[in-house]
Amino acid sequence: MAQGFLTGLMGSQPLFSAEQARRRARRRMPRIFFDNVDGAAGNEAANHLNQAELAQIRLQPRVLLNVAERRVAKTFMGREWGLPFGIAPMGMCNTTWPGADRMLARQAVKSDIPVGLSTAASSSLEDMQAWSDGRAWFQLYVGQSHEVAFDLVARAERAGYETLILTVDVPEIAARRRDLENGLKVPFYMGPRQFLDFACHPRWSIETLIQGKPALANFPSDGPGAFRREESRAGTDWAFLKQLRERWPKTLIVKGVMSVEDAIGIKAAGVDAIYVSNHGGRQLESAPAAIRLLPLIRAALGADYPLIFDSGVRGGEDVLKALALGADYVMLGRALLFAIGADGARGLAGLVDALAAELSVAMAQLGLCDLEGVDGGILFSG
Repeated sequence: MAQGFLTGLMGSQPLFSAEQARRRARRRMPRIFFDNVDGAAGNEAANHLNQAELAQIRLQPRVLLNVAERRVAKTFMGREWGLPFGIAPMGMCNTTWPGADRMLARQAVKSDIPVGLSTAASSSLEDMQAWSDGRAWFQLYVGQSHEVAFDLVARAERAGYETLILTVDVPEIAARRRDLENGLKVPFYMGPRQFLDFACHPRWSIETLIQGKPALANFPSDGPGAFRREESRAGTDWAFLKQLRERWPKTLIVKGVMSVEDAIGIKAAGVDAIYVSNHGGRQLESAPAAIRLLPLIRAALGADYPLIFDSGVRGGEDVLKALALGADYVMLGRALLFAIGADGARGLAGLVDALAAELSVAMAQLGLCDLEGVDGGILFSG
């Protein structure tokens, strides 16, 4: 009882940073689900490297410029968004806190930003599109059945999605040791250890009982069309990309690109935008930091080809660094789930506001009034 009371008091305080949100989420969430969000492949070196490499990048302050009026809106793919960062697609968000998907969708409306919905989401693609007032982007994972994948694509088109994200960096699920140690499986198994974990987090457990157990919302629970987390996705190849491009008439983005050679081929295949990401370090532990590949891919594809970036982004200055190194738009994942785990919708709104404020203050320090002209000139190169 004392722990729950103290947690409630901590949750009532505003959030100022992603790390603060992470600390609070760790106390409030069941360990099995906190570790699933926080963890990464192997010993998690790639996840730590993403953040370390971004932290090493220095920005060049400027003075004596009138920056009293600043705009944080960003134009991307022919539309102006309220912020230069959106919500990355993430699976089973409702395990973070009951109703998390709807919180993310409502925040997308409030901030006028895109929100990704994973194939492995805990809410249906139709609901997410409605909740977000058309701001949702559907992220497609392709298992061994291309027929199931194209059925999902057809559903997304019927639901009114304008943007489809094909994720290509998960040919096989990497071993995430925290998940293995905690016994996280799909379908979920409730053993004594998991029961004790939930019992130690009564607020999460009670809310989950009230709202219903999180489950994969875009697949049948069993049978040939059921989602299998460990299923091979190695059939997502160049031939499939060609088929998808022919079938999907709207905006197509390919996510998980970490190779200049691959990026050139994907652009040549008629894809509308590339999403540079190493999956937040959750796939290949020895992968380089995604931010190191971003300027190389930008140089190879030219100045006008649309690029999205994620992996390691935790603050407003990180967003500016990614924009300066070639991104046209930035997505955040873990940080926003930590905010929900820390304090639900209030935590999410507080962190988004804090990141936007940090971004605006950094712009003032750099002599920027808007984001349209951000380039390598804001980086310190000494």
